[in-house]
Amino acid sequence: MNGVTVRRQQPLDFAADADAVLVGSGIRTREIAQDTDMLSRIAIDPSTQLVGAQCSGTLLLARLGLLGGLPACTDLTTKPWVIEAGVQVIDAPFIAHGNIATAGGCLSAQYLATWMIARLAGIAEAEEAMHYVAPVGQKDAYVRRRSMRLRATSRHPRRRRPRAISRQMASPADSELTANKERLARSGST
Repeated sequence: MNGVTVRRQQPLDFAADADAVLVGSGIRTREIAQDTDMLSRIAIDPSTQLVGAQCSGTLLLARLGLLGGLPACTDLTTKPWVIEAGVQVIDAPFIAHGNIATAGGCLSAQYLATWMIARLAGIAEAEEAMHYVAPVGQKDAYVRRRSMRLRATSRHPRRRRPRAISRQMASPADSELTANKERLARSGST
């Protein structure tokens, strides 16, 4: 779409082994949602995995039967198809139920990403990530607003940190990133 090409790094079946699965949106989602052979290859288990979807990705979760009676968020274009799949769509950018979260609208990705980071690494780490990407001059207010929403939707015990994330968090690049952040903070450039 719009000239952007994303190449897969793992086969679709890998989703079954992942600690977290994010289902994105795209112009062919409705076609994929009707492809029973394709859907049968997607094995996701919210009892052991974090599962998030944005926009038309919510339609795929609905067709996979992962949403059950849970209300969900999606974009306005996909909304009728998600309703047709038997899911109540709410007028909100984000909602989480245990290990499943849905977001509606392109800019709602921030909610989904923040939820995923908070569940995998912790709320403090999610707040740090939000602060890093928040608009200058709005950082504290931005983090505060999203943290309140995050805390309201994260009433479930923190998941263990997946092995892959633990290894990444302990990498040498982290100490370099921390040093860079400290230098920026001292210079007042954040």
